[in-house]
Amino acid sequence: MKALTKRGFVKLAAAAGIAAGVSLAPLASAVAADKITVGALRFTSHAPSFIAFERGYFAEEGLDVTFEYFQAAQPMAVAIASGDVDFGITAISGGLINLAEKGAIKVVGGGLQEEPGVDGQMILVSKAAYDAGVTSPAQLKGKSFGITQTGSSFHYIAHKIADKEGFDRSELTLRPLQKVGAIIGALKTGQIDAWAIVPHIAKPLAEGPEIEAIGMVADYIPAYQVTTVFTSTANTVDKPELVKRFLAAFSKGAADFNAALIDKTTTEEEAEALVQLLHKYVNNDEPYEKASPSIRSGAMRINEGAKLNMASIADQLAWFQSEKLVPATVTMELLVDPSFVETD
Repeated sequence: MKALTKRGFVKLAAAAGIAAGVSLAPLASAVAADKITVGALRFTSHAPSFIAFERGYFAEEGLDVTFEYFQAAQPMAVAIASGDVDFGITAISGGLINLAEKGAIKVVGGGLQEEPGVDGQMILVSKAAYDAGVTSPAQLKGKSFGITQTGSSFHYIAHKIADKEGFDRSELTLRPLQKVGAIIGALKTGQIDAWAIVPHIAKPLAEGPEIEAIGMVADYIPAYQVTTVFTSTANTVDKPELVKRFLAAFSKGAADFNAALIDKTTTEEEAEALVQLLHKYVNNDEPYEKASPSIRSGAMRINEGAKLNMASIADQLAWFQSEKLVPATVTMELLVDPSFVETD
């Protein structure tokens, strides 16, 4: 007996006079499920992806998702270009821009963004530096600042602090330590003086005895588009519907996150359920009782509908070019495909 195809099902339903009352969505989803790999860091900034996976939003869009975890932004961009990962959500890096210049990658949406009234990324210093007088970002001149890699978001933040405080960028000594864990260890032991990081990591560190908080990144980079959604240029050209489906599921996850932890329009029971969901991915090496407060207090706004702040992206690109970390020939058109989401 021949297997019943989707087309055959439609014909059969029509012949029986029931086609108008039959939903083909579940069948379409089952037939069209696309296996994709999503690059992620175990940060609350990646919450929309985790929520979309756990609550079935990816499955509703016909996407069979596997996560691949990274320790920094640049390796994720390389994985997108090589085809090992289909979608990434992280900060813009020099590596990403250079791959975009080669036609390999496009930014297609926005993620985390600094917003007035919502606690954002914090500027931290070691206790040793604080005791030596580094009690505000103005005193960072001549000090060391931890970054993952040259051309990372941490590099960008460090220079924006220097620019606003009026000292030369070269008067900050940058220490590339590759991984977030290594930066935390170096800051705790006073091997570096300063760092900046998202609040779900920064707040618990600042509550400990080895590290002090001295400022907020938003005071130096207002409306900073901290993370973006990106994919291969091939996907934007050859599989635009795949990109749209991914962004639709991601946006549903972002809406749930914002409602529960930013706008607080859900019940406490719903918020608690979401925090428990996120604990599977964020701070999951800690007991829930310890991890829950940092997940809650570390929540930052995720742009509704994956909206993209083009002015912030342009500023980041200009900084990379000013540091000669990317070619001067890179344009916004090479870096961003703004056709998938709302922009401003």
